[in-house]
Amino acid sequence: MSSAFDDFELKGHKLDNRFVVAPMTRTSADSKGKPTELMGDYYARFAEGGWPLIISEGVYTDRQASQGYVNQPGITDAPQTDAWKQVVERVHKHGAKFIMQLMHAGAQFQHNEYTDTPIAPSEVKPKGEPLALYGESDGWKPPKAMDESDFDAVMQGFVGSVNRAEEAGFDGVELHAANGYLLNEFLSEHFNQRGDQWGGDIGHRLKFVAMVAKACKDAAKGENFIVGIRLGQITVTDPDYQWPEGEDAMIKIVKALKEAGIDYIHTTDTDVSRKPFKGGSNKTLAEIVQEFSDIPLIVNGGIDESNYEHIAAHYPNALLALGKKALANPDMPKRLKDGETIEDLEFAMLQPTATLENEWQWRDEHDKHIEAD
Repeated sequence: MSSAFDDFELKGHKLDNRFVVAPMTRTSADSKGKPTELMGDYYARFAEGGWPLIISEGVYTDRQASQGYVNQPGITDAPQTDAWKQVVERVHKHGAKFIMQLMHAGAQFQHNEYTDTPIAPSEVKPKGEPLALYGESDGWKPPKAMDESDFDAVMQGFVGSVNRAEEAGFDGVELHAANGYLLNEFLSEHFNQRGDQWGGDIGHRLKFVAMVAKACKDAAKGENFIVGIRLGQITVTDPDYQWPEGEDAMIKIVKALKEAGIDYIHTTDTDVSRKPFKGGSNKTLAEIVQEFSDIPLIVNGGIDESNYEHIAAHYPNALLALGKKALANPDMPKRLKDGETIEDLEFAMLQPTATLENEWQWRDEHDKHIEAD
């Protein structure tokens, strides 16, 4: 049996294998940002399918400029928090642990119920075009460069969300510092063109990210409450972006996050084995974490039934996060263990947008077609 099925412990939480459901945007909350019963069905099926750890989709953190998508769930008030409690209970019922991903959209903003103006490190729009998969949009809106009041609001949003996620019963939170959202934008010299203490070289660009991480760690009350972070260079519309400092940027970020006390680092890339740095480095994002810290690791990017055993062996102290394969196979850990067929993701289930309603409709039609055959 592959080492991917070994027991694993993450900050006192015992997991009976090393598979993780990666965070995936599903835009299926109600118009007030409250998770729905269908979202409970969605997350519970992974728990029932043998995944010991599930990371939620990105959840917005304040009622100012953090929301990025129509029908994105939030964790900003009591009604949203109470609605999440029911989802968490259903996941825990099947023995899985549940981590909420906290996300501020920053400049990568397609819809917001509270404002028409994105905020970002600088007045710079994302490259490319918004993703139709997450709702209709007329293009990126010009963002406002953050001032001190915006920094305060963002920080308060993240810290308050940690408290509300803990109240809702989550086992931890993950700060989203990847894929082009606000915390990731601070690390990027494309988005972050500031001339003050928050911009410049990587030591300055990572400063706010590290401060948010430390503040969220300090805000957590439970001894075993997890505060992790997702890191990557690329964005949802710019898969080729690289930090100008190359490998040195990742080393500095990892060391700063270790000092902040972060409980795990979740690396993400187009492929977990890609060598993504400028300057000819032969290391992956995850290999930097392993070499320069003892921080627990989650690896993500192109993991499937063909390579999970190799990746589990290469990263013996890491969890393996899967997205597309998890969607196609909500019971994938059980299937792998029993030697059953692993299905490929059919993107038709995510059309015209990646909502749960569209997925459920596709599954119903797909099942009827199979029965007819």
